[in-house]
Amino acid sequence: MAKVLIAFLLFLSGSSIAYAHPPSDIKITFDPEKKLITAEALHETSDPLRHYIKKVEIKLNGKEIIKQKISQQDNESSQTVFYIIPDAKGADVISVDASCRMTGKLKKKIKIEIKK
Repeated sequence: MAKVLIAFLLFLSGSSIAYAHPPSDIKITFDPEKKLITAEALHETSDPLRHYIKKVEIKLNGKEIIKQKISQQDNESSQTVFYIIPDAKGADVISVDASCRMTGKLKKKIKIEIKK
């Protein structure tokens, strides 16, 4: 009986991990006038209180400038964050890392283009 209970508990813990996944994409936009970056991590989940984007890290030209821990996801499909980056200028590269609470992370980057 104990072996059956242990096997059942292992199955349940493994099944929750099976549904865990990294973000599928990160949509990044930058407003050069406001120096505002918007990053939307696409991450489908049926339970944004338990399975969510737990951390977002922002780098400017490879140097970490922001690290935010998150306690729950905005909704069942994504987590959106906004930051003002006063030091950002044309030709800089901003990268965004988004990490799932259960497993996996995704990194995307953009190069700032200032139109004249």
